[in-house]
Amino acid sequence: MKLLKRNPEKSMTAWYFLLAVLMLYAVMLIINREKTFMALTFSLNIFKNILFVLIVIIAIMALTNKYISPKKVATHLGKSSGVKRWFIAILGGIISTGPVYMWYPLLRDLKDKGVNYGFIACFLYNRAVKIPLLPMLILYFGMSFTLVLTVVMILASILQGIIIEKIEEARLL
Repeated sequence: MKLLKRNPEKSMTAWYFLLAVLMLYAVMLIINREKTFMALTFSLNIFKNILFVLIVIIAIMALTNKYISPKKVATHLGKSSGVKRWFIAILGGIISTGPVYMWYPLLRDLKDKGVNYGFIACFLYNRAVKIPLLPMLILYFGMSFTLVLTVVMILASILQGIIIEKIEEARLL
């Protein structure tokens, strides 16, 4: 399992960062107890807000590690799958929810399984198209603008993905 074979220096860096943050909070507690508790409360509230998404992403990553092999990923998301992979990237980006940084570990996992950066870029670009927000966009800007903007964003995401793929291919040569 790849998670168990991590570089020990990278693991220690995370612990050093945690220790530095805890020491900073300890110093701030001495300097200004009230504001430190306000900051801790704010941080706890943010953690509560992202906890569900974090659990979902970790669960998805665990399931993909257990049931999805690099060969399966390459079959559905590799260059040989053609147009289908762009539809998967577009639809995945549109229906994805939560903060974008919560998706980074899953996308990295897919990258490690053979998905190229073009697919990832297309996915990330399409996160800007949100179905629940379309009615508000239509209300403020009208149906024509919304339709044109959405289509242009989807087409631009594919173009961006293709450009990034070409850059990646040129870099590997």
